[in-house]
Amino acid sequence: MQKAYLQITLKVNVSEREAAANVYTTFKEPFLSGIAGALSKELLVRDEDVQVLHGFSSESDAKAYLESDLFNKDVVVGLKDLLQAEPEIRIYSAF
Repeated sequence: MQKAYLQITLKVNVSEREAAANVYTTFKEPFLSGIAGALSKELLVRDEDVQVLHGFSSESDAKAYLESDLFNKDVVVGLKDLLQAEPEIRIYSAF
């Protein structure tokens, strides 16, 4: 079965990372239970940035999530005041 990963890289100041992690935590369960094809969601932190790695059943499910209300009305709104730059969004296919 082909899977897909959505990687969103966020530039967040160290002082704002706890708030960004709270957004991640708040919307993890609704993502996993309410988004078609959602398989996993992980928060990756490094000195340079924060990444959220989402696992999906397919690339089309990943693309659909980016158009969803959960992403646009909840996650994006929750993060907008914390970001230092536009998020970098990539979708990968896994075989």
